[in-house]
Amino acid sequence: MPLFKKINFNSHTQIYIWKITESFEQLYQEVRLNPICQARISGMKSEMHQRGFLSVRKLLEEAGYTDFDLYYDAFGKPHLHDGKHISITHSHQFSSIIISDEVVGIDIELQREKIIRIADKFCDAEFQYLNREQISEYIKKLTVIWGAKEAIFKIQNEKGISFKDHIVVHDFDLNQSETLATLYFSKTEKQFKIFFEEFEGFTLVYALEN
Repeated sequence: MPLFKKINFNSHTQIYIWKITESFEQLYQEVRLNPICQARISGMKSEMHQRGFLSVRKLLEEAGYTDFDLYYDAFGKPHLHDGKHISITHSHQFSSIIISDEVVGIDIELQREKIIRIADKFCDAEFQYLNREQISEYIKKLTVIWGAKEAIFKIQNEKGISFKDHIVVHDFDLNQSETLATLYFSKTEKQFKIFFEEFEGFTLVYALEN
């Protein structure tokens, strides 16, 4: 389908969201891949992952780029040749990119009850404000927390970062759609602004250095 949503966060930061309804064959015919990405998609075993990968290339086109404007560093982090910052995410039938003059990270997650079972693997300080009795809110807040930590990890992109031990997402109200987070790692402390929104059972989270 066409672009699901575009968010003009500010004059130099835009978020693009795609709802993946196309078949792999349709998407494959509609985008051009550079040789490295062609090899990557050929090696993917999951068609869902392939469709997510290709839909990101559709988003690049919406933003005025092509796959040939994108490259990945040795750590797998995406970059644009023009120097702008980019972060990429896809989950099930949605994909998203954020492009900015600032350092940014993005994540999209399906809200699922199974996140409750793994909460203690990525949360610690956050349990002080989470209410486990309100199940729906608990799942939504856990999804925001996971997405925030994933987005920050994409920004920092350093081996050894623990979601549980090194990233703290501060208390937030789901209705406010933003919060703060702190990364404590390698004798440094960094602050991040976190923004989030929900649609169709998914949570989109993006982070910018504060």
